Amino acid sequence: MSVNQRISEIGVVPVIKLSNPERDAAPLAHALCAGGVPVAEVTFRAAGADTAIRLMKEACPDMLVGAGTVLTTEHIDKAIAAGASFIVTPGLDPELVVYAQEKNIPIYPGCTTPTDYHTAYKLGLEVLKFFPAEQSGGLAKIKAMAAPFPMFKVMPTGGISLKNLGEYLSSKVICACGGSYMVTAELIEGGKWDEITDLCKKSVEIVKEARSNG
Repeated sequence: MSVNQRISEIGVVPVIKLSNPERDAAPLAHALCAGGVPVAEVTFRAAGADTAIRLMKEACPDMLVGAGTVLTTEHIDKAIAAGASFIVTPGLDPELVVYAQEKNIPIYPGCTTPTDYHTAYKLGLEVLKFFPAEQSGGLAKIKAMAAPFPMFKVMPTGGISLKNLGEYLSSKVICACGGSYMVTAELIEGGKWDEITDLCKKSVEIVKEARSNG
């Protein structure tokens, strides 16, 4: 099964900023997997993101761990060296897309405009991050963009919560939703692993319900 298919099957991607990966990466990985969400996007907004990716993979080898907020080719190299399964960028940088493709690692760039989508089409991409989702028009805009660009599956991130997760996933255009509501700084810093697992379980139920009704 491809990375795209696995992400789509899970349906939700926790977007994680870890300030203390040595302490938190392994227990967080176990908490996510216990909740039925064996995937994570670890953002390079915090130093040591590559360490966090490596430690999460070591803790849960079957887990899909990707790198987020990737801004440079150096970030891509660090992510790959750490064992990352995919790359996520906040915007569409053709140079980074081509570099990731040459390295044979899936990349999901942030796209919100027809120009972004058209460029992504020319680059041969299949799955796009739609970021920031709620602030950029939400599901209504994603559906409108799917009319001229029906070839894409979309991963909205930004403003996703338990309240609107089901609405997004009920659309056939959506392959998965990125979110940080189950991995907030408060939950991670407080070591509230059981709460994280519980939020993941609730998310999985919403995914199942939305997919069965969709």
